[in-house]
Amino acid sequence: MDRRTFLKNSAALGLTGIAANVPFAQSLAESNADGKRIDMETVTHEFRFRNGKFKIMQITDTHYIAGDARSKRSYDAVTEIIESERPDFLIHTGDIISDGNPSHKIDAISSMKEILSVASDHQVPFAVALGNHDGQFGVSRHDIFEEIKKLPYNINRGIEGIYGDSNDIITLVPEKGGVPKWAFYLFDSGDSTSLKNIGGWSYDYVHFDQIGWYRQWSERLRKMNGNVPVPALAFMHIPVPEYIDSLHDGEGHFHRLMKGNLGEEPCPPYINSGLFTSMKEMDDVKALVCGHDHDNDYAMKWKEMFLLFGRFSGGDTVYNHLKPNGARIFEFTEDNTTFRSWIHEKGGNITQNLVFPDSFKFE
Repeated sequence: MDRRTFLKNSAALGLTGIAANVPFAQSLAESNADGKRIDMETVTHEFRFRNGKFKIMQITDTHYIAGDARSKRSYDAVTEIIESERPDFLIHTGDIISDGNPSHKIDAISSMKEILSVASDHQVPFAVALGNHDGQFGVSRHDIFEEIKKLPYNINRGIEGIYGDSNDIITLVPEKGGVPKWAFYLFDSGDSTSLKNIGGWSYDYVHFDQIGWYRQWSERLRKMNGNVPVPALAFMHIPVPEYIDSLHDGEGHFHRLMKGNLGEEPCPPYINSGLFTSMKEMDDVKALVCGHDHDNDYAMKWKEMFLLFGRFSGGDTVYNHLKPNGARIFEFTEDNTTFRSWIHEKGGNITQNLVFPDSFKFE
């Protein structure tokens, strides 16, 4: 089933998320439902501010195919923007490869290596949060992730004992070291779910053990920070159901502000596993950042949380109407609790030059 058929069926059924009422205390156990121990011992990958600044470049949905001329503008855009922005860290939020049709044969490993090597060749540390298409072309999600980890400058580790491969946490500490100023969570949002009787085929969702792992790290960082939550951003491929809920909230115009392009209805899973609610409870994640929906690049404030899309970074192997392609940039300042973000388009044009939360004030 293609994404547009899925979206049409979702609207017809009125399903934007099936809430799951599971006590989160259950998720906080150090073993998941299968009895596998969750890896909480791994030290986070730690970055430091440099001259008081730190910059992240997010690319998404490159849908790259090695040797295919339709991918050239993806390679060119990523190269151009890296050389212009000189980021400290790059995050790819999935659908690294593919033309969106699993029946087509492509060289998954060569395609992945060719587009991610742009970061390696420019000596930019990078990490990925896998997309739903990344394991559909003759190589499993696990195996392609293992190949990604071998690339120069890749910092992905993966977390043992929880669902998915590309879950991770990265921290940003002061230039002289110390307690983290920011945390960056990567969630593996999967491919599709095998759950039955949920209204039809559905994209996968962030599972309870992943949420439990996040909550444990959030609590650990809070304790390190004198019982104050460490602010965080969360990156994943597939948006959570609240991306739809925020658009169809009947009272939304009273507490919703949007900047940027809404070119298509967001396409989350049917299942709402409670990640957004958990982040509200932990009071640390300031923004969720996704890919997946190629014609969206907006930033929205809803219920005092920011819901963002990256800018489509691909070429012409899949549908896209946001042209030119580009990337979303994030900039953090050591002595400031706010952050900036903007869209850098291929060709150099800058849009959505925003300060979070200052650019989102109700009149």
